[in-house]
Amino acid sequence: MSGIGIAQSATAEACDQRYFGALAEGRFEIPRCTSCGRHHFYPRLCCPYCGSQDLQWVAPSGHGTVYSVTIVRRAEGDYTVVLVDLEEGPRLMSRVVDMPVEQVRIGLAVRARIDSTQEGPLLVFTQREVQA
Repeated sequence: MSGIGIAQSATAEACDQRYFGALAEGRFEIPRCTSCGRHHFYPRLCCPYCGSQDLQWVAPSGHGTVYSVTIVRRAEGDYTVVLVDLEEGPRLMSRVVDMPVEQVRIGLAVRARIDSTQEGPLLVFTQREVQA
């Protein structure tokens, strides 16, 4: 592996540590490019849209819409795996909790929440009431 690859891996690891560190402190934050103004997820070294490395961490609204859903069936209990489109633009993978898995559907309005698990903080989503 070249020295450049190692440096990039170390910096990419720092991005992950920054994201999970914020979750551990109760904050959901994602990178926003100050050059083009777009948010992105997963955290990375440069903007995937314009290539700029001028990024800042910001708290998104936490509001999103379920783009895709699947139900994982297990003896210990079923759970969902969803792709959520955040209002700010990025799409991320998570779970919808606090409702029957059969009621989770594409187009469901959701809100982010940070749960504590044995493995550490976990970003999940709950159903959100939409204002008319």
